[in-house]
Amino acid sequence: MTSPNGLICFTNCLLPMQDGSLVEKDLWIDERRGVVLDSQQTFFSRKQRPDRVINMGGNIVSPGFIDIQINGAYGFDFSVYEGDSDAYRQGLQTVAEKIVETGVTSLVPTIITQEKSLYPTLLSLLRPCSNPKGATLLGWHAEGPFIQPAKRGAHAPLHIRSPPKGFASFEETYGAQNLAIKEEWLMDGDAPLGVRIITAAPEITGVLEAVPEFDQRGIVFSIGHSIATSDFATEAVRRGARLITHLFNAMPQLHHRDPSIIGLLGASPHLSPPSSPTNSPPTSPASPASPVSSARISSSQVSLRMTTKAQSEAFDDHETPPQTPMLAASRVAGKVPRLGLHLEKGQVADLEFERPFYELIVDGIHSHPNSVRIAYNAYPEGCILITDAMKILDPHLKDGVHEWRDGKRFVKEGVKLYLEGTDTLAGSVVTLDTCVRNHSRFTGCSLGEAIKCVTFNPARCLGIETRKGTLCPGADADLVILDRSGNVLSTWVRGKEVWKKE
Repeated sequence: MTSPNGLICFTNCLLPMQDGSLVEKDLWIDERRGVVLDSQQTFFSRKQRPDRVINMGGNIVSPGFIDIQINGAYGFDFSVYEGDSDAYRQGLQTVAEKIVETGVTSLVPTIITQEKSLYPTLLSLLRPCSNPKGATLLGWHAEGPFIQPAKRGAHAPLHIRSPPKGFASFEETYGAQNLAIKEEWLMDGDAPLGVRIITAAPEITGVLEAVPEFDQRGIVFSIGHSIATSDFATEAVRRGARLITHLFNAMPQLHHRDPSIIGLLGASPHLSPPSSPTNSPPTSPASPASPVSSARISSSQVSLRMTTKAQSEAFDDHETPPQTPMLAASRVAGKVPRLGLHLEKGQVADLEFERPFYELIVDGIHSHPNSVRIAYNAYPEGCILITDAMKILDPHLKDGVHEWRDGKRFVKEGVKLYLEGTDTLAGSVVTLDTCVRNHSRFTGCSLGEAIKCVTFNPARCLGIETRKGTLCPGADADLVILDRSGNVLSTWVRGKEVWKKE
């Protein structure tokens, strides 16, 4: 059913606002242009009212959900390319058209560490793509290969590298054309904005110096799979890092003397940051000067190489290498925070420092509900919910044994996923709408505040908040209709209903 004049009004509904509140208010959209309208301006300038009015019965009309880290779904793995570009594009289309049932209208396909020659092809295939019947593919998220071997998770150790030439090494790996400045990479017309995210470990030699260039080119640098100390993590943020990859997973856990990456959530603007840490601490096992296969490796890393127990991308059973030498080195160099004292309440010492956004997998497995609550209460404005889902993600898939890759198989038990024959958790099968409901339960936040973590927050992190993740006039009319318990009832893409619950 369409509207004769193209205007649709959703009435008797609750709209999520950018502050996390839910407001009872009508929403007007133009289904022909696929955008949200300013009802007042439309009425007075066009002298028209919507020909189609939909009574929502008190339900929620939310911006469509955005998943910025997802490895695959519905049987398709974004990291697997078998030489057939058409088959790969068909897999992308399948995911885009099916995932809307979970409320996702935009996603950032994520690929884990690959053999170097595959990157230019894969990343070119993952350029932005809109689908009139499904979710928008916003661009790519490359997780690796410049990560910490001791926090590699499921990443293949033979392909983990360091970038000794800084940004030039990233260009050699990903392809210079895929790292062009944002304006050159955007698609024309009404196509989606180009998004690129890179997860890397800032303590690896050559990574930290490349961060400002990523920032200048509109590429989101995310800290992850890392053992960075607080100094390194803070300096990475000061240089332009905007995100933390799956908080708590594949990183050191909180320690009161050096809270490491997690400590960024509590970073005090009243503390002037230390001067830049040494880019290559001499005692750190985290700074290979060449690809890991030829790097000097510590005894703890040798034992990691010997293990045959596969790990998930986010989970990491490896023991974190000692942090004390790195921290001690920074103290010796005089890199001690200086306290800024002020008489006026709220005045800050370092106006340049802004805490990064952070991802959370809220399935109740990757992070304990109490941990989720602690993180969210520390910095709710930066919280982004993700699925980090594997190709087995499918809300209709029954429990049992399922194929993965490289001859390995999954065992699915509800939202838990194990590698067959082990008790090793193998990633996520949680859907993003489930994460929203869990987040509200775990933290005690309102449903509107939880929705913000999958709409406005990820859009703001990616710099696309005027187009996605919002109901402001001019934004894309990507919508998800939820009942008051957060269950998806229908999904709309660019003003057209693409899925409805039976």
